[in-house]
Amino acid sequence: MTYQPNRRSFLIASGLTALASTKVLGANNTLRIGVIGAGGRMNTLLDCAEKTGTPFQIVAVSDVYGPRRDAVKERAAGVAATTHLDYHEVLEKDIDAVLIAAPDHWHVRMAVDALAAGKDVYLEKPVTHTIEEAAPLLHAVRSSKQILQCGMQQRSWLHFRNAVDLIQGGSLGRVTQVRTYWWQNYRQASWTPKPVDTQALDWKLWLGSAPDQPFSEDKFYRWRWYWNFGGGGMTDLFAHWIDVAHWAMKSDQPREAQMLADKYIFEQWDCPDTIQAAFRYPGFDVVYEGMMSSSIDDGGLEFRGTEATLKINRSGFGIYREDVESAQNPVLTEDSFRDGTITHMQNFFECIKTRKEPNAPVETGISCARAGHIANLAYRHTGQIAWPPKTSA
Repeated sequence: MTYQPNRRSFLIASGLTALASTKVLGANNTLRIGVIGAGGRMNTLLDCAEKTGTPFQIVAVSDVYGPRRDAVKERAAGVAATTHLDYHEVLEKDIDAVLIAAPDHWHVRMAVDALAAGKDVYLEKPVTHTIEEAAPLLHAVRSSKQILQCGMQQRSWLHFRNAVDLIQGGSLGRVTQVRTYWWQNYRQASWTPKPVDTQALDWKLWLGSAPDQPFSEDKFYRWRWYWNFGGGGMTDLFAHWIDVAHWAMKSDQPREAQMLADKYIFEQWDCPDTIQAAFRYPGFDVVYEGMMSSSIDDGGLEFRGTEATLKINRSGFGIYREDVESAQNPVLTEDSFRDGTITHMQNFFECIKTRKEPNAPVETGISCARAGHIANLAYRHTGQIAWPPKTSA
């Protein structure tokens, strides 16, 4: 029998979820936080952390670029936050947790070191830079007593949680296709980076394990689009959406992937700026499309089932029935009232104190990053790949 939600049951479920996700921590316990990687994403994380209402102090900040260290120190006014070039010095401090928002090629190394130092970790997505990094990260987390929250904030975002409940409850019938998309425009003036003061930057340290190469302002700011440091759109934007698909569909490893992509606009990048990808999971397919020179429609997902389709983005969702009378109008909608990163950070802070499993544990981060890595492997080889790869006898 297919579950048909009514307004009362939906509101009750929403209310229970809201109560569960807005638990208030003890006001007398101030968390001591270290910051590793102080760029734009870290500033957003700190903004959201402040909005949780949880008392915390920034004790130390590490970044290879001086102006970024100084900016975080300044926002920690009233607290004698220390600044460091080497992130290991942050780990030596008396802190409860670290927030890591460095480039992808640093993620596993920094997280493993932080866990070994006895610190809880908020690790931005994608949690791995390669498929091979999954094993050491998983071991480091599960062999420790520390909390690691992966930066897929949809896991804590109320309307995403409600949408997943509806999908898993059978409201759409059998879902056989998940469409995902995300468009951004790096050519807009608002995306133009500020000039870099190379005298205040330790470029060699920024490179880390990556091959030695001359300084490039584009690589420093657009590192996601170079293989040495990131994985392009498939490990950036797509990672958020495939995580939601994995969560809702209770399946987290594709059996094969195809990727048709190219560099049409940003020819200096390693990674393609225009992408169409497809994945086959047991019983359903996932498709993705995106480009980096058009932002109309932004990003979202569609779960297409035999009875209804659910369309969702960060602003809310709507469910559309297959009935002729209502096919163009949603029979159920929910709007977002709060950035999910705030609730996600709040969940992390709560787990630091309760020692409970966070909403986005390490396994979820590994699986969503893996899907993007698999697609990139397909792109860089023949355009198609089976997973696990077939080996000759």
